[in-house]
Amino acid sequence: MNAREKYNKFSNKRQQFLHSAVECSKLTLPYLIQDDNSSRPNYKNLPTPWQSVGAKVVVTLAAKLMLALLPPQTTFFKLQVREDKLGEEIPPEMKSELDLSFSKIERLIMDYIAASSDRVVIHQALKHLIVGGNALLFMGKDGIKNFPLNRYVVNRDGDGNVLDIVTKELISRRILEKELPDIVPKSVVDESAASLDGDDVEVYTCVHLDEKSGRWIWYQECYDKIVPGTRSTAPKNASPWLPLRFNTVDGEDYGRGRVEEFIGDMKSLEGLSQALVEGSAAAAKVVFLVSPSSTTKPQTIANAGNGAIVQGRPEDVAVIQVGKTADFSTAANMAQQIERRISDAFLTMNVRQAERVTAEEVRLTQMELEQQLGGLFSLLTVEFLIPYLNRTLLVLTRSNQIPKIPKDLARPSIVAGVNALGRGQDRESLVTFISTIAQAMGPEALQRYINPGEAIKRLATSQGIDVLNLVKTDDMIKQEMQQQQQMQAQQSLVNQAGQFANTAMMDPEKNPEGTAAMGDIVADQAMSALGQPPQ
Repeated sequence: MNAREKYNKFSNKRQQFLHSAVECSKLTLPYLIQDDNSSRPNYKNLPTPWQSVGAKVVVTLAAKLMLALLPPQTTFFKLQVREDKLGEEIPPEMKSELDLSFSKIERLIMDYIAASSDRVVIHQALKHLIVGGNALLFMGKDGIKNFPLNRYVVNRDGDGNVLDIVTKELISRRILEKELPDIVPKSVVDESAASLDGDDVEVYTCVHLDEKSGRWIWYQECYDKIVPGTRSTAPKNASPWLPLRFNTVDGEDYGRGRVEEFIGDMKSLEGLSQALVEGSAAAAKVVFLVSPSSTTKPQTIANAGNGAIVQGRPEDVAVIQVGKTADFSTAANMAQQIERRISDAFLTMNVRQAERVTAEEVRLTQMELEQQLGGLFSLLTVEFLIPYLNRTLLVLTRSNQIPKIPKDLARPSIVAGVNALGRGQDRESLVTFISTIAQAMGPEALQRYINPGEAIKRLATSQGIDVLNLVKTDDMIKQEMQQQQQMQAQQSLVNQAGQFANTAMMDPEKNPEGTAAMGDIVADQAMSALGQPPQ
């Protein structure tokens, strides 16, 4: 079975999901997902929604997920030494040096990601996930490419593991004839030469998992022929093809989007917005009625300027009024309630409008929204962050930009997404615990029972801060305390020597022998305070 036949076969399962994705796109971002009815895009006019709430919440949620999955200031992963290897193969004193080396590798990887256009494409893919529930990313040599749902099909097993992926792209026939003349049939070449401009050609990319080798294999086909030089392979855990889903349903090959979960409110808001806009336009229209039997002429009223004086009776002229103010109020209140529900569902922060809104209330509201994010990108952490990191590590290792990391000694772990929310919860709990002790038992109990060094380390860990060479170790603190004690002892000896020198016993004329003996004693005490043996 060639790639075109596979695409047509698997597209039957995709039809329901693609139809739902197109409906959701019409209510939010109409340009995002379109039907796959023909090989060539029809460039027809896109529908214009009557409200912009859908577009606003989709863009806002995509930006929040982007900042949560790939934070710009910190790394979304951490290279950690395996705890079971400490003491056996890795001495404990080498852990600090290894952590320092791993932090340098982490910065190199983040610099590579920041220099690329990955974040731009990933943000676009997140909007596809929120609206349509599905997106396909390909991590090629020139960067990441995003495939919308109408340009690829996927086949999964019962456990949700990907078995086959087929994509469809359109390439100009003239370019294909120039680059690969042997692929294009002669009849097609004659047809293209007779026309003014060549049509687009469908190029399929077939990706499947080889059961024997356990590797991903993909190649491209055009006119049911394999294009030379397009076959490639990749390890199973470092595939450049990342089929993403927003929500999963057992037994389904495709995911469900966030908009589809609240499609009822979206459609209701769309209908109410249309009614309110059209009704308001009708209510804003001003039309004067003149009685047919009156002496007042309509032309007189039409030509009269502002403040003009004309002849006529007021009862002969009337203004058309819609008289639907109460109905409009009911529809407007209902639209506001639906808009509030949609904003809450898409984690748009709405601060209470009042005079006394404290900063603590705003902080608690923001923290509640962040906790709700855990259920949204838990699947993205597994299906996107881990494969994305594995592929990036493989590419940088092959190009010798970073050294090879031995898997038996160290492993990468994701610290963004759900794990970041867990660290934030630990930080809030730790700060609340320390504050409660200080308020209930006083600062004396806090100094007596709380270990400051351990508290500082836990706070740094909860915020993802590397404490290496930042927080003083126990050895450094002991060394500084010893130096302070020595300095205090030296200062004490100097003060004692100054006071003793003013006494009569230290007068050289009156007691020459005592003065020499006391000088030797003071010298010995000074040497012992400096940690040196007395002379």
